[in-house]
Amino acid sequence: MAREKNGLLMEFDLFIQYGPMLLTGLKNTVLCWITGAAGGMTLGFFIAAVMHYGPRSIRYVLRAYIEVIRGTPFLIQLFILYYGGPYVGIRLDPVPAGILGLVVYGSPYYAEIFRAGLQAVPHGMVEAGRAMALPEFTILRRIVLPILMVSSVPPLTNFSIILTKETAILSIVTVPELLYQVQTMSAETFAYVEAILALALFYWGLVELISLVGRKFEQKTNAFLLRESSS
Repeated sequence: MAREKNGLLMEFDLFIQYGPMLLTGLKNTVLCWITGAAGGMTLGFFIAAVMHYGPRSIRYVLRAYIEVIRGTPFLIQLFILYYGGPYVGIRLDPVPAGILGLVVYGSPYYAEIFRAGLQAVPHGMVEAGRAMALPEFTILRRIVLPILMVSSVPPLTNFSIILTKETAILSIVTVPELLYQVQTMSAETFAYVEAILALALFYWGLVELISLVGRKFEQKTNAFLLRESSS
């Protein structure tokens, strides 16, 4: 074997040699994911609130938006945004285009999670709060949001993990994220196994970290709801 070194086929020193480049890719992946997920959640919550409380005509428009985005692959959406944008005067650099793509792609899924959470709030509890002359903000803070978060946190964590792995598609618009750097590493060294192994390890670690944060947030939400119900 031409690549055999010290009796090993795998060249572990490549991880050290390309470590800084891979960490730069990881940093860009995390940046795109955090801003894309935060933007997607914010837009999704707004869509869910309008669909739950807003007029019927706007609900139809938002439903059409959700169905169109959910019905098309993220790859196609990103191509249209990045390469089709200049045809209508929208020119974005790779990173902003990638982040905006993640926001648009994630928002319908987050909206459906929040909408289901809002529907899970018992109408009788809200009416009971109003019968007790509680202000609407207090009803929102002490009744609606705790129940909404308890039912929404697990699926929010789950989709955020999915969105993490979708960041790999950003490499097609030359965002220098993790997959882009790994492709560069494998092209320069022909060490495809080492490159793919590094990619898998980075994504696995990132997913485990998000799962841990999600579980902690879920525990805190449940504890808050118990305190509120006992007070």
